[in-house]
Amino acid sequence: MSVDPTEVPNVLIVEDEMMLRMRAVDIVEDAGFHSVEAVNADEAMAILESRSDISLLFTDIQMPGSMDGLKLAHTVHNRWPGIKIILVSGQVKPSDAERPVDSRFFGKPLGMHQMITELQTMVGVGALKIVPSAVIPAVVAASHAATPTELPPRSAHEAVLSAENDSLRVLLEQAGIDAKMLLAQAGIDAKEREAADKLQKLILGELHHRIKNTLATVSAIASQSFRAAPTIEHGQQAMEGRLLALGRAHDLLMQISWSNASLTHTFSGATEPFESQGARRFHFNGPDIRITSGAVIALAMTFNELCTNTTKFGALSIPSGRVEIAWTIDDDKQRLRLTWTEKAGPPVQPPERRSFGTRMMESLGQQLNGQVQLSYAPTGFVYALDVPLGSLIAAA
Repeated sequence: MSVDPTEVPNVLIVEDEMMLRMRAVDIVEDAGFHSVEAVNADEAMAILESRSDISLLFTDIQMPGSMDGLKLAHTVHNRWPGIKIILVSGQVKPSDAERPVDSRFFGKPLGMHQMITELQTMVGVGALKIVPSAVIPAVVAASHAATPTELPPRSAHEAVLSAENDSLRVLLEQAGIDAKMLLAQAGIDAKEREAADKLQKLILGELHHRIKNTLATVSAIASQSFRAAPTIEHGQQAMEGRLLALGRAHDLLMQISWSNASLTHTFSGATEPFESQGARRFHFNGPDIRITSGAVIALAMTFNELCTNTTKFGALSIPSGRVEIAWTIDDDKQRLRLTWTEKAGPPVQPPERRSFGTRMMESLGQQLNGQVQLSYAPTGFVYALDVPLGSLIAAA
C-alpha cells in the first residue's frame, strides 16, 4: 500500500466510545494528519478494503463486534504490512509477543503531547497545525533518545489524572489486603476463601476498568471543553456542566446496578436540572423501553448539550419557550425515531462554526449506528435521531 508523500497522511481511528474517539481525532489532527473514524473492527475493515491511503491504524483493544482491536491489528498487519499500528487500552497491556511486529501500545488516558510526538515519529510530520516545523526534527530526535523522564511535559489536567490513577492503584491494593483480613476473621475455610478471592479479583478488576475508562472520558471532556472556549471561565463552565451530566447518568445506572435503564427516566433525569420551578417546559411523548448503560451515558451527554444550548440561545432562553421531545418505534424496521423540537423561542440562525456540542451529537449517531439531523429553522431548532433498536436495547 503506497502513499503519496506530498499528501497529508490519513490515520484510521477505531474506538467505540464516542468521547474517547473525539479525543483521538483531536490528537491526530493536532499532529498534522487527517482522521478517518470507525466505531468497530468491521467498519474499519470495510474502510481499509475500499481505500488505499491509510498510513496508520490507531485502535482501542476492547471493542464489541466480530473482533477486538488486537485481532484487528494482526489482520491489518498481515494484509497491509505498510500500515503502522498504535494500540491503546485502559484495561489490558499486551506483551510484545502478543502485538504485531513494530506496533506500539499506550495505556489510557492518553497524553496529548506524547501521542503527537509518537504519531509524527511513526508516520512523519504531516501538515502541522500546532507544532512549528522548525522544532519538529528536534522533537522527533529527542523522542528516540529520551528516557521516560524526558518525555514532553504533560498538561495540568493530565498530571492530575495521572496522580488520581496512582491513588486508585494504592486504594485497590489496600482493598485487597482488607478483604483478605476480613475473610480470615470471619473464619471462612480455604475453599470458600479461594472462591471469595476469585470473586474479589473479578470485582476489583471491573472496578479498575470502569474507573480508568471514566478518567479517560473526563480527560477527553476537559480537552474538548477548553479547546474552543473563548475564555477560561467559559471552558470551566462547559466542563463542569458535562461532568455533572456524566455524574447524573452514573447515578441512574447505580440505582439499577448498571443493568438496562428506562429511556424516559434517562431523558427526564438529563432535563430536570434545566426545568424551571413551577413551570413545565419540557414535554415528553413516547413509549418507554429499557436501554443499555452505554446508550444511557451517550443520550444523557447529548441531552445536556441540547439543554445547555437551548437555555443560552434557544427556546428556553425566554420565558415563553418550550421543548417537545417525542419518539416513536417502528416495529417493522426495528428503529427508534426521536425529535427534539424547540417552540415559541427567539428566531433561530445557523451557527457560524461547528461546536464541540454539534460534533458530539453527530458522533452519537455514528456510535449508535444511526443518523442525526440538525435543523435551524427560523421557528425553532430541531434535533432528530433515527437509530436501530439493536443499538439501544441489550440482547436477550
